[in-house]
Amino acid sequence: MSRASLHALYRRPGFMIRRAHQIAVSVFLEETAELGVTSTQYGILYLLERRPSIDQITVARLLGLDRSTTGMVLKTLEEGGLVCRVVEPTDRRRRTLELSQAGRDLLNELATPAGRAVERLLAPFAPAERAQFLALLERLTDAFNATSRVPLLADTGADLAHEGNFSNRESMLRRPGRSGPSKMPGKVAPPARARAKD
Repeated sequence: MSRASLHALYRRPGFMIRRAHQIAVSVFLEETAELGVTSTQYGILYLLERRPSIDQITVARLLGLDRSTTGMVLKTLEEGGLVCRVVEPTDRRRRTLELSQAGRDLLNELATPAGRAVERLLAPFAPAERAQFLALLERLTDAFNATSRVPLLADTGADLAHEGNFSNRESMLRRPGRSGPSKMPGKVAPPARARAKD
């Protein structure tokens, strides 16, 4: 008995986008493995360098993360000495987030491997195709932003949206069983349950 072709399934946009995401995750983790940082952690460090003194809810909205994931990842970064909370002098109930010097140093170390991840991911395309590919992805995500589980808050800072193609090199998962020590000061890799969502 002949098997039916799966071509129609493999050509579904959702299937291909999921596969592309899996590939992007793998490429990012391979390039940044020595530093022991997840892409979501990287995204928060990147954001706080460019938008200091914002609160946890704003972090979640600017990165399109749910609040529970944001809280868990920030807890890991705080415990690693990379991010600190600051009590607002005018409202002691409000706490904003800042990068520590260790966080800034780690972000600087990540710049080169994160850049390599972008180059590897876009390597199959010619330069003109890269621009077209990213423009089409942007059109798709903009068109359906409001229907997503966590809509992305519009940001007027051009550097956040476009600098280094940040939105296209980010991924949401951590590969289990990563070898090598964590570079977070005084920390081991977070528990498996946390790694699955950070």
